[in-house]
Amino acid sequence: MTINLNGRTRLYPLLGDPIVYARSPDWLSNHMAKRGMNCISLPMEVPEGKLDVVMQGLAATTNVDGVSFTMPHKTAGFAYCATVTETSRLLGVVSAARRNKDGSWHGHTTDGDAFVKAQIDKGATVKGARVLVLGAGGAGSAIVISMLDQGAGEVVVHDADESRAAGLVEMLKAKAGDRVRVGSNDPTGFDLVSNATPMGMDAGDPLPLDPAKLTAGMFVGDVIAGHGETALIKAARAAGCRTADGDDMVVAVLDVMCDLLEDAWT
Repeated sequence: MTINLNGRTRLYPLLGDPIVYARSPDWLSNHMAKRGMNCISLPMEVPEGKLDVVMQGLAATTNVDGVSFTMPHKTAGFAYCATVTETSRLLGVVSAARRNKDGSWHGHTTDGDAFVKAQIDKGATVKGARVLVLGAGGAGSAIVISMLDQGAGEVVVHDADESRAAGLVEMLKAKAGDRVRVGSNDPTGFDLVSNATPMGMDAGDPLPLDPAKLTAGMFVGDVIAGHGETALIKAARAAGCRTADGDDMVVAVLDVMCDLLEDAWT
């Protein structure tokens, strides 16, 4: 289905700086059209410190149904949301927001849901699985929460900064109890291995784990997109593992964002 612009078209801006390299507005606009949504995403370059005046303008523009946030606004955008999902509340960040019925914003961080959806779409079984998540930053934290929400039996978190991993696990104890704990980067015995570190973005980066310990029964996922086959994904495929990479996550996030918008209309 082609994109048609008319007086009923709903707007979904992407706010960030710099924005010149953003490709998601094109992908999301076309994905919305395929789903029959009369809505487009458009890039808006909003420098740090100017978010308030832009959000005031968007709030007053009644055919703006939602907003997506990229760097440097994911944390600052949280303050503009009257309601948020549990994941956003726990992490204090939003990457997407849609209108509530009263015109206020409802925020969510999409990284975790998109990553887990990509794994499931590629054949992973999350429910009851033992999951190793490498990296406890923004993306890794969201992935841990989404894995727990999807019914993972156990999620082990590893980060080079042990205090960061421990802080995440402590924050989630009330939610997940003994289903989440801190551990090493040894993938032995895990069903799913998820890389949420930046290792693999640059040539020569070390692997986040010992590839000799990967076995064919594991499912390996990587957040890194736009870099072709990363060394981790290459090693996983050589070991016979099923995989999902960062490009698969980019595809999945389109559905997550569309679902978020459509929830406001149902």
